[in-house]
Amino acid sequence: MSELTANIISEVKKVICGKDHVIAQALTGILAGGHILIEDVPGVGKTTMALAFSRTMGLDYGRVQFTPDVLPSDITGFSLYDKTTGAMKYQPGAVFHNLFLADELNRASSRTQSALLEAMEEGNVTVDGTTYLLPKPFTVFATQNPAGASGTSLLPDSQIDRFMIKISMGYPSANDEKAMLESRKNGIDPMKSIKQICNKDTLAGMQEEVNSIYAHEKILDYIVNLAHKTRGNKTLERGASPRATLALTSMSKAYAYLMGRNYVTPADVQKVFIPVIAHRLILTPDAEVAGMRSVDIAKDILKSTPEPKI
Repeated sequence: MSELTANIISEVKKVICGKDHVIAQALTGILAGGHILIEDVPGVGKTTMALAFSRTMGLDYGRVQFTPDVLPSDITGFSLYDKTTGAMKYQPGAVFHNLFLADELNRASSRTQSALLEAMEEGNVTVDGTTYLLPKPFTVFATQNPAGASGTSLLPDSQIDRFMIKISMGYPSANDEKAMLESRKNGIDPMKSIKQICNKDTLAGMQEEVNSIYAHEKILDYIVNLAHKTRGNKTLERGASPRATLALTSMSKAYAYLMGRNYVTPADVQKVFIPVIAHRLILTPDAEVAGMRSVDIAKDILKSTPEPKI
């Protein structure tokens, strides 16, 4: 499958210039069956990348631009009285897609944000006591503006923990920004040139293959040791949850798959550790006052934990 994943990345690169590592991280998250949180300033290509993945992977795509006016029922759906039958009929919400883009999620109310929790964790929504299954595969791409930006609020910890990875696009270099302009000469829209490389059934098969990737017992011990070091760290009020341990294992397998291997190495774990773990760590008040960052603490934990010899 290495050729297939390489082709997917190649197609997404047509519209996202100079961010190969970010594209690879996002694809790894999709292959691991997780949800992806992208935090960055407006206009750097967060929405474009999500749309590019949906097109090249043949995924049914839906998007909601979150504002304080968006209601939970807009996301999950609602029951409506049907005059012809005299019964209540369910109207599916915006979340019923293979790839759902929650654009600027942290501009929505807490009630609307929480409407996504069941969908992200269990792959279904419950409305008026009835549970409705979401299409499979199902991935949420959520974007958020940096904390403190106008009109934003912090996502609750329970929701942050449900995102398998958190990544950032960042500004392009001067050369990459010029390449972006060159690709759009004469009104050309590079999004229209993206080819479909696979479909949702192919992706489901790839996700099953990722699940079957072999992880040696020493690799599992390594992952558990890393998680436990976050919980015993004096600068952290809260470390990585057991859900984070599962996510780190899944992401490590997906990255090994992306590299064309059927087994996990310590380097795979190290490669995905920061995007999986850093956003889940909550600093102590003293650490925050000292200007410490969760990313730096995660890096220190990774450096100080001996890797297994297999």
